[in-house]
Amino acid sequence: MGFSIAIDGPAGAGKSTIAKRIAKELGFIYVDTGAMYRAMGLYFQRKNIEDTVVIKRDCKEADITILYENGEQQVILNGENVNGFIRTEEAGKMASHVAKIKEVRFQLVELQRKLSKTSDVVMDGRDIGTHVLPNADLKIYLTASAYTRAERRYKELLEKGETCELEKIEEDIVARDEQDMNREFAPLRQAQDAVLIDSSDLTIDEVVKKIIYLYANKQ
Repeated sequence: MGFSIAIDGPAGAGKSTIAKRIAKELGFIYVDTGAMYRAMGLYFQRKNIEDTVVIKRDCKEADITILYENGEQQVILNGENVNGFIRTEEAGKMASHVAKIKEVRFQLVELQRKLSKTSDVVMDGRDIGTHVLPNADLKIYLTASAYTRAERRYKELLEKGETCELEKIEEDIVARDEQDMNREFAPLRQAQDAVLIDSSDLTIDEVVKKIIYLYANKQ
């Protein structure tokens, strides 16, 4: 049995960045659940399908796997490497939409649980500690204020040369939180046994140190 670390929290809290750093420092496998949902979102975005009934029926046609090549994660959708397509705002919104659908979640959770049984893993998402890995060895709930999260995203997009409005990004983040926290199946919430970390005033290094300290105390 592997050691599993679950990191949950709202959009833009820095979960993926932190989880990747933790995995690298501890030599664990990073399972990017968000990327898997984004790949599913991309699948339906490309088909221009938003109808829940159709998504329920067709989600099994999206074969999504994660591979590692030279230490880099590759997300494969039906044989195609989609790393370059899944990080758009559109794919993110569609991922949030499809993530509410039970059939989609069942399909992806199966793969995620299988990985955690055979390897030491760090997994981040919205419902890892509450639903995907309820028996994870260490659970973290990572959050930050909506404004802080919007500001981080704004800077990221500016660095990529994209034009964007901070206010609009913050509105989208608040709407995404609302959607994620109120979905019927496996909503975003802090697991009872999760350690709360608010990263609003912390650097990435400080958050990583905190989590590695918590991991060391579990040994």
